[in-house]
Amino acid sequence: MNGSDSPRWRKSTFSGANGGGCVEVAGYGGMILVRDTKDYSRGPVCRYTPDEWRAFIAGVRSGEFGPPVTRGGTR
Repeated sequence: MNGSDSPRWRKSTFSGANGGGCVEVAGYGGMILVRDTKDYSRGPVCRYTPDEWRAFIAGVRSGEFGPPVTRGGTR
C-alpha cells in the first residue's frame, strides 16, 4: 500500500515520542485498518468494518477490556 493511493495512518495520541507500544489507524476502501507502529513496514494490518470498529470503541469506552475510558482518554 504505497503511493498516492495509500492509507493516511494516524498514530495513537497515547503514544510516546519513541512510538513503542502503540497502534496506527487508517480509513481505507471503506474499512478501518489497524497496525502496530513499531512493526509498520512488515507487520500485519488488521481490517475491520465500520460497524466492527464502532463496537470495539464502545467496548473500550464502557470498560469491557479494562477500566472505562472517557473521550478525553482519562480513566
